[in-house]
Amino acid sequence: MVQKLYVTYNQNSAERILNDFKPNLMIAIGGGGYVPARILRSFLKRPGSTNIPIQAIGLSLYESLTTDSAVEEPGTKVTRTQWLDLSSLEMANLIGKNVLIVDEVDDTRTTLEYAVKELQKDVETATKKLGRDAEKTRFSIFVLHNKDKPKKGNLPEDMLDENRYLAALTVPDVWICYPWEATDIDEHDRLAESQSVQ
Repeated sequence: MVQKLYVTYNQNSAERILNDFKPNLMIAIGGGGYVPARILRSFLKRPGSTNIPIQAIGLSLYESLTTDSAVEEPGTKVTRTQWLDLSSLEMANLIGKNVLIVDEVDDTRTTLEYAVKELQKDVETATKKLGRDAEKTRFSIFVLHNKDKPKKGNLPEDMLDENRYLAALTVPDVWICYPWEATDIDEHDRLAESQSVQ
């Protein structure tokens, strides 16, 4: 039986993100990063400022387990299901910005590694193409939960050295049940409240 951790919406790291990362743009990794990015945008909004735009990329690493359809396990290959259009303004809008990549969980780090490497590569291509070499794009990462276990993927050293990776909470290596995945939110909240770790 897979050990599960039920979590609530009541976890927030907005102040650190605003003060340290100063994001101009968020990129949500789908499907798990969509809801946290949207909620985070509300917490990052300041009076008199505009909302931080959210763009989305779709990456898939997980595969369904046959024994429990509610639980998945990491696959071996990241699949790109949705990406930014390199020929449009989307890529030009990343140049010279502080970009916050948002996902729900850092499990094996494989998806995060892929996202950062591919986005960096695409921004470098757009920067050269548009002659904007003097403008530096800075990527940061926010995840709701970091699973406390060895990682298969690696993040850039400068990102880690400059503390541009933030997990709201580090948790044991358990299956995390998010409210947006619940089919019965009242039961989910009851289970979340009954656990000591949140």
